[in-house]
Amino acid sequence: MLDQNIKAQLKAYLERLESPIELVAALDHSDKAEKIKELVSEIAELSDKVTARFDGDNARRPSFGIAKNGEQPRVFFAGLPMGHEFTSLILALLQVSGYAPKVSDEILAQIKGLNLKANFDVFVSLSCHNCPDVVQALNLIAINNPNSTATMIDGSFFQDEVEERKIMAVPMLFQDGEHIGQGRMTLEEIVAKLDTGSAAKEAEKLNAKQAFDVLVIGGGPAGATAAMYASRKGIRTGIVSERFGGQVMDTMDIENFISVQKTQGPKFGSDMEAHVREYDVDIMNLQKVKGLVGADQTANGLVQIELENGAKLESKTVILSTGARWREMNVPGEKEYKTRGVAYCPHCDGPLFKGKRVAVIGGGNSGVEAAIDLAGIVEHVTLIEFDTKLRADQVLQNKLNSLPNTTVILNALSTEVMGDGSQVTALKYKDRTTDVEHTVELAGIFVQIGLLPNTDFLKGTAVELSNRNEILVNDRNETNVKGVFAAGDCTTVPYKQIIIAAGEGAKASLSAFDYMMRSES
Repeated sequence: MLDQNIKAQLKAYLERLESPIELVAALDHSDKAEKIKELVSEIAELSDKVTARFDGDNARRPSFGIAKNGEQPRVFFAGLPMGHEFTSLILALLQVSGYAPKVSDEILAQIKGLNLKANFDVFVSLSCHNCPDVVQALNLIAINNPNSTATMIDGSFFQDEVEERKIMAVPMLFQDGEHIGQGRMTLEEIVAKLDTGSAAKEAEKLNAKQAFDVLVIGGGPAGATAAMYASRKGIRTGIVSERFGGQVMDTMDIENFISVQKTQGPKFGSDMEAHVREYDVDIMNLQKVKGLVGADQTANGLVQIELENGAKLESKTVILSTGARWREMNVPGEKEYKTRGVAYCPHCDGPLFKGKRVAVIGGGNSGVEAAIDLAGIVEHVTLIEFDTKLRADQVLQNKLNSLPNTTVILNALSTEVMGDGSQVTALKYKDRTTDVEHTVELAGIFVQIGLLPNTDFLKGTAVELSNRNEILVNDRNETNVKGVFAAGDCTTVPYKQIIIAAGEGAKASLSAFDYMMRSES
């Protein structure tokens, strides 16, 4: 099961176990059970602090749980935690033994204070780069709440259950059988969702903060860079982020950021946050901005930011770097069948459509790359493009055209997502040349048609937007509002690329600092 290199690495990790642990497998007579038995046995052979037994009574078989000796398992893996989930397995082994997690004392105290009695299930695919965060968060919650359990379920292991529950997007999270969330969620987001009083407590803390010199809104490449540059100037810097990392966290491979030959989005985002935390930056995560009031409209001459939880923050300057989000088709049925066949992440959700027919909407690089990736998993991919030609790089088009199970339809307008009430069954599109409407029977639709700026909160404020709702900025990243700057994908700056957003964040921060120096002189 495990090659010698992985065994050597795992053996080194197991030397950090704080106390003896036990792996308890619940098996059946399937080939999958044999693989779990083999994995469990190999792990136990690597450390004298690990024992294995195969008489587990977990109803979901095959699976295995991890427990301290003398205790019942509370962390379970229903499937083989390999691929992206191998890290989840290692952390579970260590943390069940008593190894301290790398989280703040504050969040750990909040987890222990939940006093939950709950059973969490999270459905994953092993190719999903967003799933491990959710698995690891739930495992940590179960470890620190003695009356709770957490189970990772590999959808490919339990296909019948996937079909029964209509799981068509991962990660998909359930608490005591009730759906409570899907998609990438951080530990902090999950804990905030479970801690019903957290929003009011957080608003009280935020309201008590002193005014900032530079307040950055958004934690993507532009915002992270802006915060770092500001802090290096020795001024009071804060960053408000709904999700640190932004779109980067939903990106798979990054190969065009100079000096970084290849990395993955979640790692890049994690490295960004770690870099910012090296500086004296007040990071206010999981906060969504509701509105902005310019300095010329406030009594104290400071820019004021209002958050969704009611808190208000003040700053001499503000840098807006709220990024963008996936554009939706905005056709009947799309919202109704989101996560039930309509998806936006082929890497995460593609494996759930194995052997089925799907469509990709969009003929740019993202769309063609998605179609190529999906073609290796599904029965057939139909790529639908509004334009009369594909816009992807020629090398990608050549690859797509070489695949036997793909069809490209050009000059087509998607008009409706159809379903049976529980999941997608077809897509309607109109031939723009003839106006004839066609129906494609399928199980999944992956939307890859570009981005929309996250600027809705600015509508009705003095900040000027373009006809595409992008923030209008000049070459110094200044908006039309005194003391307010902007950077990244939410602005009119062309070419939405990570490296451009980072550069614009640096420019905005330097401009904000220069503005303060001139204002105070």
